[in-house]
Amino acid sequence: MREIVMDTETTGLDPFTGDRIVEIGCVELFNHMPTGRTYHQYINPERSMPIEAFQVHGIGPDLLEPPQEPAAGAVSLRDKPVFKEIGQSFLDFAGDAKLVIHNASFDIKFLNAELKWMGLPQIPWEQAIDTLAIARKKFPGSPASLDALCRRFNIDNANRTLHGALLDSEILADVYLELIGGRQPDFALSAVDKGGKGSVAEDSWRPQPRPSPLPSRLTAEEKQAHSAFVDDMGEDALWKKLG
Repeated sequence: MREIVMDTETTGLDPFTGDRIVEIGCVELFNHMPTGRTYHQYINPERSMPIEAFQVHGIGPDLLEPPQEPAAGAVSLRDKPVFKEIGQSFLDFAGDAKLVIHNASFDIKFLNAELKWMGLPQIPWEQAIDTLAIARKKFPGSPASLDALCRRFNIDNANRTLHGALLDSEILADVYLELIGGRQPDFALSAVDKGGKGSVAEDSWRPQPRPSPLPSRLTAEEKQAHSAFVDDMGEDALWKKLG
C-alpha cells in the first residue's frame, strides 16, 4: 500500500481571494514504511507575499512589499517555476496513493484550485487521510497541532522554527505512524487477492537506498578501545579474518 505524506505552504488562507501555493513537500510510504523517495518544489505564486504568511514560513522575502534581502537560508521565489509548470509532475508523483495531510481540507482546497485553473484532474476528497481528524478522535479535547502531537509522541521537531513543507511532511510521517499504532510494517498482509492466495502489493517495489549513509555513532575512543580489544585476542581473532 502506497501513501504520500504531504504538506503545502501558501501566501494565505483562501485561494479564491487570490492566495497561492508557494511550496509542496511529499514523503512516500509503502506499507507504512518510508521508502526514501520524496517530492519537493518551491513555486512562484505570481503575486506579492503578505508579511503575515512570511512570518509563518519565511519563504519569499523578495515578494514582500517592499522586498527584503534574503537572510542566510531564506528562499527566494522570483526564479522558481509557477504552478502550471509543476502541476503535472506533482500529480505523477502522487498517483492514486492516499494523501496523508494534517488538516487535509486546507491543502486539498488549495491543490484543487490550482489544478482546476490548469485544467488538470481534481483530487477527490476520498483520496485524503486527515491526521488532524484522527488525532482529535483519538485524543478528544487535547491539542492536536503538529507540534502538540510531536510532544505527545516524543518526536524531535527541534528544527521546526518555521513551517516548511518537506520538513513538516517528514515530521508528519512520524506522527502518522504513531497515530496508527507505531512504526510496524504490515508486511503487506492486508493486501490479499480475491482468490485468497496472497499479497497483491507491487512485486516490483524494493526499499530505496538512503541518499547518503548514516554516520557512525562510535566515538574515536570507542573505535580505539575496540581495536585494542581485538589486538589482545591474537592473530586468530574472527574480526581480523573478516575485517
